[in-house]
Amino acid sequence: MKRFGTVSYNIYCNFTNYGSALQTWALHQAIKKTGNIPVLTDYCPDILADKNPLNPYKNMWDKDDEAKRMVEMTMPAIEMNYNKFDRFYKERFERTSEKYTSANFNCILDKENLDGFVCGSDTIFCPDEFGFDDGFYANYEVMKGRSVSYAASFGDPHFTEDTYKLLDERLKNFKALGIRENQMIPYIKEHTDVPVQRVIDPTLLLEAREYDSIVGENGIKDRYLLLYSRRYMPQMEEYAEKLAAEFNWKIVDISLRATNSERGHIMRYDAGVEEFLSLVKNAEYVVTNSFHGMIFSVQFCRPFAVFSREQCDNKIEELLDLFGIPERLIKNKDAGFAQIDYKKVKERICEARTNSFDFLRKEVGLL
Repeated sequence: MKRFGTVSYNIYCNFTNYGSALQTWALHQAIKKTGNIPVLTDYCPDILADKNPLNPYKNMWDKDDEAKRMVEMTMPAIEMNYNKFDRFYKERFERTSEKYTSANFNCILDKENLDGFVCGSDTIFCPDEFGFDDGFYANYEVMKGRSVSYAASFGDPHFTEDTYKLLDERLKNFKALGIRENQMIPYIKEHTDVPVQRVIDPTLLLEAREYDSIVGENGIKDRYLLLYSRRYMPQMEEYAEKLAAEFNWKIVDISLRATNSERGHIMRYDAGVEEFLSLVKNAEYVVTNSFHGMIFSVQFCRPFAVFSREQCDNKIEELLDLFGIPERLIKNKDAGFAQIDYKKVKERICEARTNSFDFLRKEVGLL
């Protein structure tokens, strides 16, 4: 039985990110199934050192005055949410004894009694978000030759001739590469000798019932549509409101658009990870532009629509293709689609889950 530090984009996110928290939790459960011990690495990349989740406006896509006003109005919920996330990371994981940065990372092996590292998942390989972070690319001396990646994603990357060369060097730090999307796999096979395979997001390595231990209460008594927005999209809100009105559902809204309360939305930006799972699981319908909002809609067999969002289309489209339901990606508010045959979707996931878990077990066996 070995101890593996997991290194990802999670504790030090710019702001609320249910997907980052849940992919970390799911990866830990999967590593335990291999007979090993996962340890959450309290790691802050240099690029995130000055980010403050209690001041998300600084790092938002939308920088207009209205967006700033929405953040200011949402601050009480932001603070509640932050405290719940902090508690989730402290209570749900075995975690390193201290915070690690570029200044002290090379001391981690001895201090934490680790045997190796699993980097992933999420967009840790995206040069547009994080550059070539030494922790995410296993470039600290203690990580080289002791690391694998699981479901690391490049997002929608933009490389140059020089950054491709740097990428080639960084990938050689790994003993095996589990990559979340197909897009970069042909390149990796051509430019490195590192074993590589497409694998599913860690949140799909578990069956829905395995989340029951962390599903909380959400406090909503009425039938509702869940609107989960990672970026403000008026057409998505219009779509959700039209659908909710048609079926006489309430709208539970996880977004920073505080003034939506004036339109009857039940605002829940304060929801913690456990409450988020419950809100998805018990929704009549989910409307989202979130990758993991989509995943948990599928996990809990909820009807859903996912809207196109900049820098997210590739990963959403690839996963919908794997599910066999590409029509769930909505390009405009008037789009329609057929019902979801979840029996067929689950069969597809089951096959991908088996292949991905086998690769993860083989990966950690190399360390």
